[in-house]
Amino acid sequence: MKEVQSVAGRIIENVERVIIGKHLEIQQTVIGLLSQGHILIEDVPGVGKTMLAKSLSRSIGCTFKRIQFTPDMLPSDVTGVSVFNQKTREFEFRPGPIHAQIVVTDEINRATPKTQSALLEAMEERQVTVDGTTYPLEKPFLVLATQNPIEYEGTFPLPEAQLDRFLLRISLGYPEKDDEIRVLDAQQYQHPVDQIKQVLPVAELLTAQEKIKEVYVDPLIKVYIVELVRQTRRHPDVYLGSSPRGSLALYRAGQARAAVLGRDYVIPDDIKALAPAALAHRVIIGPAARIKDVDAKSVVQEIINSVPVPGAQARS
Repeated sequence: MKEVQSVAGRIIENVERVIIGKHLEIQQTVIGLLSQGHILIEDVPGVGKTMLAKSLSRSIGCTFKRIQFTPDMLPSDVTGVSVFNQKTREFEFRPGPIHAQIVVTDEINRATPKTQSALLEAMEERQVTVDGTTYPLEKPFLVLATQNPIEYEGTFPLPEAQLDRFLLRISLGYPEKDDEIRVLDAQQYQHPVDQIKQVLPVAELLTAQEKIKEVYVDPLIKVYIVELVRQTRRHPDVYLGSSPRGSLALYRAGQARAAVLGRDYVIPDDIKALAPAALAHRVIIGPAARIKDVDAKSVVQEIINSVPVPGAQARS
């Protein structure tokens, strides 16, 4: 797994030239990229969500598009539209911004449910269907969606079906004092994102994405993953627990984290480190628990603390 570790290390080091003091969050984003999953970044404006995506795309030489969601946006504004050509007397397809390798969907919860649903097929099946014709999306395909958790006026909550399609949900948070001073110094003359260079070809990334599938996952670890997910469905404060897609997300992300750290096998610490980011957004808290200010992340952490970690097992 040294090749995967090298790929991840180069991307993380390059992105950290722009996003300062957020090593864990950048690592989780790279894990999502290697796992061929999508990332939901839930945070306040101005903490570097878009810069993270732009730095990531420049590091691997991917095409980059940004969609600023608004309530009046239509599904065709995302997927593309067929336009009649007067010269050829035929319809021509003009692709929308979803036709890129890394797509940032800013403030995704500002779009109407109809427009949000335009992303479902693209995120799950890596294709877009317009007027009965299916257009495959180029690999690698990663959606980095952002939403503001504070401002609710004029927003539409993401449906469970769409939340479930995000591999991980992360939060960048405010930088520490010293890190914020480094941000000021780094941007004194120009933005560091303008100096970002490509550090690896896309083909090498695609090879790394396939390589992580070879990471060994012990049957005991699989049982541990499934038990964590099953407990989200049984918790008294939970109205709706995680789907089996949550188990798959933990499984694949665990493989990617092990490879990023240079291992060819998954350990319980990989699962414990990723469980809040992989499961919390798939859990819906019951009305009674919401009144008591219980949130999904604390419920997942409680489950992690209560489910026994698999130990060593003698094998014949």
